[in-house]
Amino acid sequence: MSTTAITSGLLYLVLAPLIGGLIAGMDRILSARMQMRVGPPIWQPFYDVGKLFSKEQLVVNHMQTTLISGLLFFMVITGLLFFTGYDLLLVIFTFTLASIFLILAAYRAGSPYSFIGAERELLQIMAYEPMVLLVPIGIYLVTKTFSISEILKFETPLIFYLPGVFIGFLHVLTIKFRKSPFDLSSTHHAHQELVKGLTTEFSGPSLALIEIAHWYENVLLLGMIYLFFAPIPWVGVLLALGLYFLEIVIDNSFARMKWEFLLKSSWWVALIFGGGNIILLMLFKH
Repeated sequence: MSTTAITSGLLYLVLAPLIGGLIAGMDRILSARMQMRVGPPIWQPFYDVGKLFSKEQLVVNHMQTTLISGLLFFMVITGLLFFTGYDLLLVIFTFTLASIFLILAAYRAGSPYSFIGAERELLQIMAYEPMVLLVPIGIYLVTKTFSISEILKFETPLIFYLPGVFIGFLHVLTIKFRKSPFDLSSTHHAHQELVKGLTTEFSGPSLALIEIAHWYENVLLLGMIYLFFAPIPWVGVLLALGLYFLEIVIDNSFARMKWEFLLKSSWWVALIFGGGNIILLMLFKH
């Protein structure tokens, strides 16, 4: 492993929760402004997590703590694999594995709220996974490699070859960022009728670990957006942040949809934009 890869991995390990927390704080401020409110300070997510760590650990089932630790562990591992330039397919698989740990933890809680939230989380995985898998397939057809370090060396921005795949990926990012209209299993808003969905029965340090894992996840997702614009670094960074702002606008502009719409829209987008882009790319290459 090169020195650059080791440095990138260490920076992700240390800076991702800081950047993710700041993004969460800015998300709250912008959402408040759109709702004609003042909103909390940008550091509020860090205050909240610090307060959660200071509370007593109360769990319905002790296996929950192990599973939540697994969620954070595999989310960190996924980010390390991505930012150190490993195989993109391996990144996708470990990313999904981290989500499975959260679902299992919600099932172990024994609460009807967390159970239904876990069921909805599984529906969300069914919705976004086909499109997420098309991303490395499309990138491989262009670059002939799954190695992220080699993909970053590709001279032309991938967006020029994979606009449909990118549009499809943006669609499912709304699910991954837990934004309306696809915040079925859990949300940071107070209007969720399932209280907090699959995280209803978590509190104290366990809930803090879930929040930190979400910060790591958001930074990883922004990194995947950057991958499409890697030859132009500053453009990639600005577009990643700009698209997250777009997700905030969408979150505050749409009511939550039913799960049927979630599945149908995600699969149709994956088929038309992602699949169509890949088919055209294969025809063009031949």
